[in-house]
Amino acid sequence: MTNKSTETAILGGGCFWCIEAVFQQILGVAKVESGYAGGEVVRPTYEQICTGKTGHAEVIRLSFDPDVISYRELLEIFFTIHDPTTLNRQGNDIGTQYRSVIYYLSAEQQAMAQQVIKAMGAVWDAPIVTELSPAPEFYVAEDYHQNYFRQHPQQGYCSLVVAPKVAKARKLFSNKLIA
Repeated sequence: MTNKSTETAILGGGCFWCIEAVFQQILGVAKVESGYAGGEVVRPTYEQICTGKTGHAEVIRLSFDPDVISYRELLEIFFTIHDPTTLNRQGNDIGTQYRSVIYYLSAEQQAMAQQVIKAMGAVWDAPIVTELSPAPEFYVAEDYHQNYFRQHPQQGYCSLVVAPKVAKARKLFSNKLIA
């Protein structure tokens, strides 16, 4: 029997353009939205987030079909496409808004994230600093942030930062890609 429902995951691993672009290519992922979560300001703007003073992280909220791809598999992809050992930083993107974070929506997601974090500890040379917290309010980012890499593949940041992450995911997870 096929499960006709989807589940939701909220993940942050640096700039949301990067992780959005990767997860949009994954088989079983129905929707990916860039947004903000984990801060104190209600309905923050990108300009507010960039100050690093709101407490929000740039995150994605994705809907996925657990009959096609499991939450564990999504987390394994997540830990492969960003560096979970750098606190409040991904490459040259520095600030709390770029932290590595998993916001869980159920006890099952929390337990699975704890298992994957433990397993990934053996893969990385430095300690994993990924925040694991209950899902706070998610705020969808401005329209111009949605599907950013698809719309601007030649933009400088996309060419230098996003494209290599997409290429890495395509190589490592070729069996999980949308045809």
